[in-house]
Amino acid sequence: MIELKNITKSYQLHNHTRRVVLDDISYIFQNGINTGILGLNGSGKSTLLKILCGAAFPDKGSVIRKSSISWPVAFGGCIVGSMTGYQNLRFISRIYKSDFKKDKTFVEEFTELGDYLNEPVKSYSSGMKSKLAFALSMAIGFDFYLVDEAFSVGDSTFRQKSVEIFKQKAKEATLIIVSHSISNIKELCSKALVLEKSKLIEHSSLNDSIAHYQKLSTTPITLR
Repeated sequence: MIELKNITKSYQLHNHTRRVVLDDISYIFQNGINTGILGLNGSGKSTLLKILCGAAFPDKGSVIRKSSISWPVAFGGCIVGSMTGYQNLRFISRIYKSDFKKDKTFVEEFTELGDYLNEPVKSYSSGMKSKLAFALSMAIGFDFYLVDEAFSVGDSTFRQKSVEIFKQKAKEATLIIVSHSISNIKELCSKALVLEKSKLIEHSSLNDSIAHYQKLSTTPITLR
């Protein structure tokens, strides 16, 4: 279980004003309920995921975590560029007290990076780095997996592999997914929340949440 209690988060803008992206949000993410987070670009979806896992801190409020939580899947910030792929894997496996041999086999098979895993990650292309970050996230066992647009990583074959591994993980863990792909949300989630005007809005059904988001996506933006 992950509980958000009166979370507020803002950022300083260049004109010295502050933009509030999350405004007094309270919500409980329950184990076993895969949840999508829908919203327009810049609405604060990625910020919310970072607060959930502790990579960012709210201005006000608190997060109560009673389950293990991944960093946002495919987030490259978990990787040290001067270390090789294997060294990054060993480091992360030790931190989370995971089985390195099992993790090594998974990362090798899933990424198909071959000898590049012996090279410093700073020499990787952005796509290769994203594949490694994705695989490192999936190799470790968590109660909750935070997924931030990870479906856009790699080519079509890798993206399909990603969807399949999420389906497998959903049998034993819980997914919280940020994605603009309605098909992925429908396939993997039983409910969705909409982040609009700094508020997290819950509807009675997944379809109602999707309809709300689609209306936002087609509403013209009025400049003032």
